[in-house]
Amino acid sequence: MMLLHHSTSASGVPSAHRDRQFCHHVARLAVRSLYVELALYPKPGLVSLVDNGSHDDMTAATFLRSMFSLRRYFLDIAQAGMAGAPFFELKRLGIAAEARMLRATAGINTHRGAIFCLGMLCAAIGRCQAERTPLTPGAIRAALTTHWAAALGAHSVDTGTQSHGAKALLRYAASGAREEGARGFPAVFEVGLPALQRTLREGRGMRRARIDALFSLMASISDTNVYHRGGINGALTVRSEARAFVARGGSAAPDWEARALACHRRFVAARLSPGGAADLLGAVCLVHAVCGGEG
Repeated sequence: MMLLHHSTSASGVPSAHRDRQFCHHVARLAVRSLYVELALYPKPGLVSLVDNGSHDDMTAATFLRSMFSLRRYFLDIAQAGMAGAPFFELKRLGIAAEARMLRATAGINTHRGAIFCLGMLCAAIGRCQAERTPLTPGAIRAALTTHWAAALGAHSVDTGTQSHGAKALLRYAASGAREEGARGFPAVFEVGLPALQRTLREGRGMRRARIDALFSLMASISDTNVYHRGGINGALTVRSEARAFVARGGSAAPDWEARALACHRRFVAARLSPGGAADLLGAVCLVHAVCGGEG
């Protein structure tokens, strides 16, 4: 029988065991990040624990079933990233996770964007662990771009797929999730995370920090979910509403909650749902938590 020799950490814990524990921890943080995004309110047009936003086909319970179906996926893809798996292997895990999600939700797409975005981040976080690189936002982004950006770029336009995002990409030239990934998720690292950190530094707490991160994302990204539901006019509405909220000071404004709630009601009336921004908010929450922030 061949014996496997594992290196041992300074604490006496075998490195392989420590790495497995790390990947389980990352997976738990990924699911928790999706939950805190769901629980946030008011969240314009989006499903929350309070209401269904602009959706008549899904509820918070739908999202919870989806989250539970993804627990093993986040573990598997963190481990794959740790092992240096090529992009096609990560893609295979994502496709299988999407199939499990659709079974759990009776065919409703709750987390397709999150499967891609948080999945690639889990892989990059796993790679940082394998290389014993201290976890910082910059290190996670560098791992992502170093190991998988070229493959992501080659897959950033897939005209064969029939997803809503792909159709919006072709019709409106809106950038999608895979293009974001190929660029190292600039919306996460250059927009959402700085907005969240800024609000926390100013002492306004995690709820307001997540609100500010969400509105900053809505103000800056081309959200294919919005293009699918509302076309160009809907996308312009989302971006202009979000920019007005940010320009007024975001959650620093005394009437921020009333303004966010009014925006939510306008989006519901127009059937607008910035799901891409919600997925990216989950990614922001994951990076912040993994790097030592409040989960």
